[in-house]
Amino acid sequence: MRVTLYGAARTVTGSAYLVETASARVLVDFGMMQGHDNHDGANVVPPELNLTSLDAVLLTHGHLDHCGRLPLLTKAGYRGPVYATPATIELTSLVLHDAAKVQAQDLARVNRRRMRAGLDPIEVLYTTEDVDETIPLLRGVDYNKPIPVASGITARWVEAGHILGSASIELTLEENGRRHVAIFSGDIGHLGSPVVRDPERFCGADSIFMESTYGDRNHRSLSETLEETRFVINSALKRRGKILVPSFAIGRTQTLIYHLSALFRSGALPRFPIYLDSPMAEEATRLYLRHVELFDEEAMELHRTGQLERDFSAVRLCRTAEESMALNNLDGPLMILAGSGMCTGGRILHHLRHNLWRPETHVLIVGFQAEGTLGRQLVDGRKKVHIFGEEIVVRASIHTLNGFSAHAGQSELVEWLSCAAHLRPRLFLTHGEPKAQEALAGLIKERYDLGAEIPEYGVPVEL
Repeated sequence: MRVTLYGAARTVTGSAYLVETASARVLVDFGMMQGHDNHDGANVVPPELNLTSLDAVLLTHGHLDHCGRLPLLTKAGYRGPVYATPATIELTSLVLHDAAKVQAQDLARVNRRRMRAGLDPIEVLYTTEDVDETIPLLRGVDYNKPIPVASGITARWVEAGHILGSASIELTLEENGRRHVAIFSGDIGHLGSPVVRDPERFCGADSIFMESTYGDRNHRSLSETLEETRFVINSALKRRGKILVPSFAIGRTQTLIYHLSALFRSGALPRFPIYLDSPMAEEATRLYLRHVELFDEEAMELHRTGQLERDFSAVRLCRTAEESMALNNLDGPLMILAGSGMCTGGRILHHLRHNLWRPETHVLIVGFQAEGTLGRQLVDGRKKVHIFGEEIVVRASIHTLNGFSAHAGQSELVEWLSCAAHLRPRLFLTHGEPKAQEALAGLIKERYDLGAEIPEYGVPVEL
C-alpha cells in the first residue's frame, strides 16, 4: 500500500493523492495548481497516474484546487467513476464550467498579444465540451455511509465543515489479509463558520494525510474580525471610495453576505450598495439555498424565517460583462465582490486594474493567497503589480481579514487531530507551505509527542 502526492506537496494548491494497493488504484482529488501559468507544466496529468488502471476518483469538495484538473483526466481517456457528495457534484459542475470559460476569455487576450509579437497561439487546458464529458462521471454518495469504490477499498465521506458538501474521506484498504485505515482530511473548516456545520473528527486511523494551510497561525476571533471589518468599511465610506473584495465564489461570498447583512440589521454599519459581480457566485448562492439540509442550526433558523433569502436578495447582481464594466462609471461608496479569490483571473482583475492606483480604494483580502498569485503580491505589500500586461501602481489600502477564512487555524487543526492522536497514527502534513507545515509539526510533537512527515511531490509514501 502506498500514497503518492501529485499536488499540494509543500504547497497549498493542486490537491491530488494517488492511493495504490496490490489490487486497486484510486485518486483522492485532482485539483488545479493555482498561482501557476496554466501552461508551465504544472497543470498536467502525470504519466504515473496510468489512467488505464485507475479505478476511481474521490472528491473531498468542489473548490478549483481540489477538482480543477478533472477535465484533463477525461481528455486523457479516463471514463471511470468520480465519487462525491451531491452538493459537491453540483458545485464541481459550476466550478469547472466557469474555469473553462475564464480560460477561454483570458487566453483570447493573451493570444492576441502573442500574435502581435509573431508567436504561436496557446491552447486552453480544457474546454466546456471537455467539462461536459466529465460531469456525467460524477456519482453521488451520502455522508457517513461506507461504500466500496474499488477492489479492497471502501470509502466514507465525513463532514469537513469547509464549504457546502465538503468532506474528509476515510479509506479502508485491504491487501493480502492486512487492513489499513487512511484519512484524507480535505480542507478542514473553521469552527463556528456560518451556514455550514462544524467539522467532525476521526477517532481511529493508521495514517492521516492532513491539510496545514494555516499551520503557522490562528485566525483572529470572529468578533474581532467583524469589528475590524466595520472599522475598515466605515473608513472607506467616509472617503467615498470603492471597496473591492476578491472573493471565492463558493463559501466565502456567502459568508461575507451573511455577516454584512447581520451588521446592517444591527445598525453597526449603515446600508450601502453591494454588487456581486460574479455569475458563478450568484449560482453558488442559489445552490446553497437548495441544500438547507446541510446548514447549521443558526442558518436553518434564518432560512425558516425567510431572512436568509432577504439578505441575499438585497445584493445587486451583475450578470453580464456590460453590467460589470458599468461599475467603473459609478462613484463610491460601494462594495464589489468578485472572483477569483486569489486574483488569478476573473472580473476582480478588471476592478483592480481600474482602482488599485486610487488612494480612496480599499481592498479587503478575506482568504488565503497562494504564492505566485496577484493576491499574495498585494498582501505582501507590493508597490507595483502587473495586470493584463500593464504595470499598475498600488495606492489603495490593502486589508487582510483572515477571520473569515473557511480553513481551520493552527489550534483548530491540532484539536481536530486530538481524538486520533492517542492511537499513534502516521501523520503526513500536506496542502501547506513549508513554514506552516514545520510550525504545525512542532506543535503537534509538543502536544501529542507525535511526529509528522512532510511528503514530496511524486515520491511514494509506503504505508
